[in-house]
Amino acid sequence: MTWQIWLAIASIILIVIGLVKRYETRMLLVVAGFVLCAASEAPMKAFDSFIKGMTNVTLVPAICTAMGFAVAVQVSKCDQHLVAAVAAPMKKLGGFLIPAATILTFLINIAVMSAAGTAATAGATFIPLLLRAGIRPAAAAAAVGGGTMAGLLLNPGCAHDIYVAEMAKMGVMDFIIWAAPYIVGLVFISGAVNAAIMIVKNKDHLAHEEAAAAMGQAEKAQSDEAFKVNPLKAIAPLVPLCILLAASIWFPKAGVGVVPAMIMGVVFIAAVTLTNPSELSKAFFKGCGTGYAQVIGLIVAAGVFAAGLQATGTVAAFIDLLKGSNEFARWGAAFGPFLMAVGTGSGEAAIWAFNQAVTPEAASFGMDPESLGLLAIMAGQFGRTASPLAGAIIIVAGMAGADPFAVMKRLFPGMLVALVAAALVLV
Repeated sequence: MTWQIWLAIASIILIVIGLVKRYETRMLLVVAGFVLCAASEAPMKAFDSFIKGMTNVTLVPAICTAMGFAVAVQVSKCDQHLVAAVAAPMKKLGGFLIPAATILTFLINIAVMSAAGTAATAGATFIPLLLRAGIRPAAAAAAVGGGTMAGLLLNPGCAHDIYVAEMAKMGVMDFIIWAAPYIVGLVFISGAVNAAIMIVKNKDHLAHEEAAAAMGQAEKAQSDEAFKVNPLKAIAPLVPLCILLAASIWFPKAGVGVVPAMIMGVVFIAAVTLTNPSELSKAFFKGCGTGYAQVIGLIVAAGVFAAGLQATGTVAAFIDLLKGSNEFARWGAAFGPFLMAVGTGSGEAAIWAFNQAVTPEAASFGMDPESLGLLAIMAGQFGRTASPLAGAIIIVAGMAGADPFAVMKRLFPGMLVALVAAALVLV
């Protein structure tokens, strides 16, 4: 191996260390990418990648409008109506509240997309409900935390979907329809394993005294019993998804994409909530800016780092290695993003770096880019959900008055089983 490849390996290790120490992700990726390009005597490759990422006409409009719609949903409080609506049937399920809370949180994540936002919104209603049913605080937090992943992949505004679909030369809705059975099945596996451990092994649903002691903390959250659901507001977060599904199934030639669907969703929110249009407009464009700064910024940074890896010859060497062993590709795509996400509390950096550097070459070692891309995404999602450092897990643990590590112990087994299943099924 050349000294540039050794430098690239060292940069990967330093990035992981920096992420564990909670340094800014985009800064780490951009700096490493520029250093690697400069070391390879191709500094302009880093600048070219930076510009390409900032002006990507497929990613930028879709992701920014999707984030704008998400903020409009939060400002109008439509997300609270959605959560309260799905919580109503849960009250008398006993121990089955644990898997029910996971499934319903997963469904809410489709509309809310943000893991932390889903945790805060769903946890405010579900965690007090779980504690009142006598479920141990750590299990209540795990039940909600376990559903804060992968639902966003069923939303056509998800950045990962848009990127992998473009790479696989598929429409976004075509990719989602293809991926949905895998996503739902893998989430069901993780939820079933964890629920079985919590109910059968730990007897977490019989901890009435411990749950009662934690109620003081949880009752600070909004009570579902005191919230009157408006059905129109409850369905508002799902309107863009419904528009895109209807367009792709019945009106494929209409050309309705993510951007018009999200804007129509904001118009629907304005009509059913009578929110001040000026405030809703401010919220929408604030969300667009947040989407650019956070999501597009991370994509740009990961692209610069991927350019550095390519300039040093690391990607080419890695692809040659994968060509000789499909099993290495399978387990590398699974455990690489997973372990990085567990250790750092975020799977985004690993997902974007892998899917920009390696997944485009999937065909060269006998794999489909959509399958390999989805595996890397799911691995990062599973790892983030199993990490006590993840923002969503810290939020639900705080709401329930539980230790994040106790929550992690209840989530890790299911995430690991689902990860292995994903690697075996997807590639």
